[in-house]
Amino acid sequence: MFANKVVLVTGGSSGIGAATVELFAKEGASVAFVGRNEAKLKNVANNCEKLGAKTLIIKADISKDKEAKTVVKKTVDKFGKLDVLVNNAGILRYATVCDPDLIGNYDEIFNTNLRPIILITSLAIPHLIATKGNIVNVSSVLSSWIKIPGTISYCMSKAAVDHFTRGAATELAPHGVRVNSVNPGPVITDITTNAQPPADQPQDNIIDMTALKRFSDAEEIGEVILFLAGDKGRSVTGSCYVIDNGMYLK
Repeated sequence: MFANKVVLVTGGSSGIGAATVELFAKEGASVAFVGRNEAKLKNVANNCEKLGAKTLIIKADISKDKEAKTVVKKTVDKFGKLDVLVNNAGILRYATVCDPDLIGNYDEIFNTNLRPIILITSLAIPHLIATKGNIVNVSSVLSSWIKIPGTISYCMSKAAVDHFTRGAATELAPHGVRVNSVNPGPVITDITTNAQPPADQPQDNIIDMTALKRFSDAEEIGEVILFLAGDKGRSVTGSCYVIDNGMYLK
């Protein structure tokens, strides 16, 4: 389905990003993927190369503009073009509105969850216009469902991602470039482990916030990303596609 296509995935070393990279590789794409953990990046590359895919590891911290600015250029220098951009990198940190360091929490989250999406997208647009490619942003059901204490900055960052998705889709449609987001509910990934949730908020309670009483696995989200990025999704743009096990229903 993606033979002869070039895909760039941020946050590609683990979780949804790694699963998505490997699914694209399985479908014949050449894949460039970005992360901070070199060992994990190499593990993903090995899995892709076993599938016969061409890979490019980009070790970078995209919360830093200087490093974020390199990833599109490195991809195009290696593969000659760009067909699909998946803006997946993100973090979750907890702070309530009563937290004295709320603004520090806000800055840390927005500098990873939103600013790099805008920066990398702006650098990728000329290449995506040339290939009539598309963008998939990884947002969250928490962009419009805010019931978990301490996640206010994260929720705001994802609400902004959704608005950026719709705005970019509107402006890029005349150029033949589609832009969508996938909005997962709870997924078993490193992001929840690294977030260090408050002790009085056990993760077991999160599953009870879903109608289906389950977490998704990363591959499920990756499959939706592939649908949105591929020809089967050719009529879809400006969509924020929720896959949350019915969390929004609760």
